[in-house]
Amino acid sequence: MLKFILRRIGAALVILFGASVLLYILVINSGDPLQDLRESNAENRDYLMEQRIANMNLDLPWYQRYLTWLMGVGKCFALQCDLGTNRSGVSVNSLLELAASSTLRLVLLATLLALVFGIAIGILTAVRQYSGLDYGVTFLTFLFFSLPVFWAAVLLKEYLAIGYNNWLSEPDFSVMQIALTALIAGFLMQVFLAGSIRRRIITFAVTAVFFAVALPALTALDFFRNPQLGYVGVALLTFAVALSTTAMATGLKNRKVLYPALITAALVSVLQIALFNVFYYYMNWWFIVAGLALAVLIPWFIGRKMGGRYSATAAGVSVATGVIGAGLTVIDHVFRAWPGFLGMKPRPIATIGSQTPNFGGDFWQTMLDQGTQLLLPTILLTIISLASYSRYTRSSMLEVAGQDYIRTARSKGLPERTVIFRHAFRNALIPIATIAAFDFAALIGGAVITESVFGWKGMGELFITGLREVDPNPVMAFFLVTGTAAILFNLLADIFYAVIDPRIRV
Repeated sequence: MLKFILRRIGAALVILFGASVLLYILVINSGDPLQDLRESNAENRDYLMEQRIANMNLDLPWYQRYLTWLMGVGKCFALQCDLGTNRSGVSVNSLLELAASSTLRLVLLATLLALVFGIAIGILTAVRQYSGLDYGVTFLTFLFFSLPVFWAAVLLKEYLAIGYNNWLSEPDFSVMQIALTALIAGFLMQVFLAGSIRRRIITFAVTAVFFAVALPALTALDFFRNPQLGYVGVALLTFAVALSTTAMATGLKNRKVLYPALITAALVSVLQIALFNVFYYYMNWWFIVAGLALAVLIPWFIGRKMGGRYSATAAGVSVATGVIGAGLTVIDHVFRAWPGFLGMKPRPIATIGSQTPNFGGDFWQTMLDQGTQLLLPTILLTIISLASYSRYTRSSMLEVAGQDYIRTARSKGLPERTVIFRHAFRNALIPIATIAAFDFAALIGGAVITESVFGWKGMGELFITGLREVDPNPVMAFFLVTGTAAILFNLLADIFYAVIDPRIRV
């Protein structure tokens, strides 16, 4: 494996070098970087032209300019990258840092959500092939996949930003809205849960009644302007997560898995109270990262020690409980900060930009500000990527489901959940890993249209600006990041194959 990785890295460096030379030549020959100044009537035009020539080294031959850039890239191996300046004399390093951080915030969350929901939907539709759910999801995924990005972005701005902000000033539901929501929710729930006609009717009725009661109750409690989960709410939801993940993994009768999950849920319920002041007064991103690490390590240790021969499953269920419980604790504190945030920003869902300029809130209010700015572009990228992940997962699961070892597993009497998640899903992950690697690497390059519509100063904007201004250094910085990411994630996908399927190691 080490020799394989070294060969791939060597080949990648050669590919990057050849592609960088080609791209540099194409960019510098795509136009005249001094055209706007040649047409200018400014009195200091000659001085401005001399300054731009000096900033872009236009007095040097192209290969010398390229070698200067390449030497600056070589300094990255000593962690001292020098990517030059743009045509205005601004360091490309600083421009790249701002663009990459902005794009990564958007891409990481969108990719993660698309992966989780896309894989879950793909598994569900594969298990219930040719059902009404399968046909409905297939229609929606093709619809999302074919949506024009700019048009979908305008719709999101109109209904999830402008419309929601108007509604939030005086949140209320009409009788017609409550009735339609209850009926639609009941219909969707019975489609997802399926079963006999009797079970479908009961599911529809219970869901419809729940929404018909819950929406007026939430409005009466002013939940939409003053939401809270509270200690009890976080504890109840965390225990519900422990029970549901155990039921899906092995069933509630398996005490070796159930007890570690319940202990993890109890630990989360206690710590959310014990650490309340830390969350309220001293919270920062380092605490978030440390809390996430502990939410993984402690439940993993509990599951491994108490799980016995089910230690791997117990550890996975406990970690899921811990991470989701920690997330619910964070959500509770975000809810607590929401009323103060509305006081500072009465129209919370923004339609442009990555954050509000000169926003002066505390940690939680700043998180809300950045989160609401992130909401619309994340939803847009997620629903577009969701289609690919769900379709690939479905087709891969259906292909694996016809294999001999799946029939053997069923004939041995293994529970269906074990057959699906332990035997079928793991072998179906290989094509999904390929798609995820390339998709993430592509998105790092910036969702150009999405960033343009929502006013994000990300990688896509850096690339387009460099091309428009015939400025090679920003374009080459974009290429350096995206090209390296594409090769790196392709390599990681190959390594992941060996983790999923031990036969590939041979």
